[in-house]
Amino acid sequence: MRDMGLVQNDEPVQRLFTQGMVIKDGAKMSKSLGNVVSPDEMVARYGADAARLYSLFAAPPDRDLDWQDAGIEGIQRFLGRVYRFVVRNAAVGQTLGSHNGKPTELSAEARTIQRKLHQTIKRVSDDFSGRWHFNTSIAAIMELVNAMYVAEEQSRDAIPSALWHEAQRDLVLLLGPFAPYLAHELWEMLGETSNLLRAPWPKYDPALAKEEEIEIPVQVNGKLRTRIVVPADSDQQAIQQAALADEKLKSAIAGKDVVKIIVVPGKLVNIVLR
Repeated sequence: MRDMGLVQNDEPVQRLFTQGMVIKDGAKMSKSLGNVVSPDEMVARYGADAARLYSLFAAPPDRDLDWQDAGIEGIQRFLGRVYRFVVRNAAVGQTLGSHNGKPTELSAEARTIQRKLHQTIKRVSDDFSGRWHFNTSIAAIMELVNAMYVAEEQSRDAIPSALWHEAQRDLVLLLGPFAPYLAHELWEMLGETSNLLRAPWPKYDPALAKEEEIEIPVQVNGKLRTRIVVPADSDQQAIQQAALADEKLKSAIAGKDVVKIIVVPGKLVNIVLR
C-alpha cells in the first residue's frame, strides 16, 4: 500500500480547516487557547484522505465540526479496511464485465450485496443532488463496506464473480470524491485503465434497491410491543394479519377489548385497547 495520499499540500483539506467553526475540547480553535489542530500535521500523520474524510464525516456543512483525534484515527482504520478488502479481491471478475443478473437469478447472499450496493448508490447520489450532507454519504459507504466484509467471510462462493467485481468498482467510484488518493490507487488495482475522474458515476436501479421484506413496529396504545417482518409490498390486511398472529402481541392483548387497529403500510401498526 502506498502512503494513502500523504501529501503535504492538499488544498481541499486546507479549506476544510478554514471554513466554518471547528471546535476542540469544547471550545473554538484558537492560538490563545492552544487547541489549534494544524491541517499539515494531520495530513502528515494520518494522510490527506483521512483528514479530508473525517472533516466531511464529523459534521454536516451547516454545523460546527467538533474535532476528535479518536475520530480521525477511526477514519484512517476504515480506509485501511477498504484497502485490504480490495487487495484480497481485486482480481475477482475483472475479465467478466458488468453484472446484469436479475434478483430472481441470485442467491439470497448475492441479492443482499446487490441490494445494498444500489441502496448506497442512491443515498450518495441523492446527497450530491442537493443535500450536501456528506456525513450521511460516508456513513452509507461504511455500511456497504461492512456488508461486503460479512459476505466475504460468510458467503463468498454464493456471489457471482462479476457482481463481486461490480460492487468493488462502484465502491471505489463512490469513495472517489471523499478519498481521491486511495480511490485512484484502488481503481488501478481493479484493472481499470481509464481516468477515475472521467469514469461515469454509478447508477442505481430502483428495482434492485428495493427491499423484499421490511420490519414494522407494532404498538399497543402507542407503546412498542413487538416487530414483525412482512413482504415489502404487503397491503393493510396482510400486515394486520401478520401482526395479530405474532405471539408477543397475542400475549399483550389477551383478554382485552380491541377498539381499533391502525395500519400504516410500511410504517407501523398500532392496536388501540379499551
